[in-house]
Amino acid sequence: MQMSVLPSRSPHLTLLQFSALIAAIAFLPAAVSARDNQHAKRRTDSGHRVTAELQGSVATHDGLRLHLVTDLGNVVIHTENSGSVNYHVHLETDASQKDSKDLLKSFAISGRESSEGVYVHGQTFGKQVSGRLWVTIEVDVPRNYSLDIQTGGGNIETEDINGRVVFNTAGGNLIAGNIGGTSRLETSGGHISVKNVSGELIAVTGGGHITTGSVAGNGVLHTGGGHIRAGTIGGIAKLETVGGNVTLQHAGTELVAQTGGGQIEVGEAAGIVRAKTGGGGIRVVKVSGPTNLETGGGSIYLTQVDGAVKASTGAGAITAWFVSPPNRQSQACELQSTDGDIVVYIPRQLPITIDARIQRGDEHRVIVDPAFALRVSYDDNSNGPRSLRAEGSLNGGGEVLRLRTVEGNIRVALSDTAKQGQIYKQQMEQLQQKLQTQMRIFEQSLSSDGSQP
Repeated sequence: MQMSVLPSRSPHLTLLQFSALIAAIAFLPAAVSARDNQHAKRRTDSGHRVTAELQGSVATHDGLRLHLVTDLGNVVIHTENSGSVNYHVHLETDASQKDSKDLLKSFAISGRESSEGVYVHGQTFGKQVSGRLWVTIEVDVPRNYSLDIQTGGGNIETEDINGRVVFNTAGGNLIAGNIGGTSRLETSGGHISVKNVSGELIAVTGGGHITTGSVAGNGVLHTGGGHIRAGTIGGIAKLETVGGNVTLQHAGTELVAQTGGGQIEVGEAAGIVRAKTGGGGIRVVKVSGPTNLETGGGSIYLTQVDGAVKASTGAGAITAWFVSPPNRQSQACELQSTDGDIVVYIPRQLPITIDARIQRGDEHRVIVDPAFALRVSYDDNSNGPRSLRAEGSLNGGGEVLRLRTVEGNIRVALSDTAKQGQIYKQQMEQLQQKLQTQMRIFEQSLSSDGSQP
């Protein structure tokens, strides 16, 4: 008979599946006790189980790599200051299954020295049997070590590690503490969570959430159906989700963010920004470089514009606060909405030229602060509604600010510097609190029942 092996899970992790996030982030010692309690609870709930233990040790030294490949099983990496790689395997199955003892014997593991460090291989073998087998592989490695872990079905988690990290699972969560080098984390169908990464981060999941702290290098985060939440990405950031939200507190040299139907929120963006969503809002607290924002059906909100911005929405409002940097001319900008209002706040000292147009001018208005001497005119059209145009310059004129809407009002107001600074501070605080709250709710949900938030 064909042996049926479910995605592996530790006997003391089953009720904490997908909750290793909490352990990896902050509470590893407490989680060990929790896993033991869950192990006992599952035995009570599911009846008597039979177990087996396997273990081994290979001598090594700092600066090398663990390469672990297993057919199935959760993999948990512990780091410590030692001169060896020690592995321990816990096997468990239901005693009521007629092939239970054969199932326990069907998994083997071996370890040996390699040219790059230590190689550990776990696999199923022997005659075909049926039943459920849970496998957990726990490995102790030196803290100054690199990891290359692959499992055919299970979670992978590690404590803080100073080397490079490569994780790959066919169906499970990937959880990491602080990583001292570059990292590549891939799962076909689970969540990815990592704290801080000293180098580049590539994280790809077929259908889970991605959360990360500070990434010193480039960051490539892609999910087929979840949210992306990140703290800081110092290099080029490419964030893409098919149907979730994208939240980033600080962007470095360049940001490309895209979602098929969610919101995009960015705190401070120092470089080039390109953000696109099929049906959500876009908020960028501070824009310093060339920026292109596009949404099919949401509003766009910009608190401090200090660069060239092109923003468009199919069915939403656009609000933008411009700054007046010293010894620097304004940048050309264009804000366009098909079915929404456009509101811009201009500093009194900013040299700028306004070109505002409303396609359906009979039904909508251009509202201008008295400090702006704009000329208002109508373009007569015998075949349809008249368009409304408002033009003028401030402080002798400068780069052109183009404002376009089909069915909406346009408002040009003087910016209150103190109020703008207050809004900027509030927006950044709210974004940080939102990220923290999302993570807390996420962790609580996973720890309680393993369900997705």
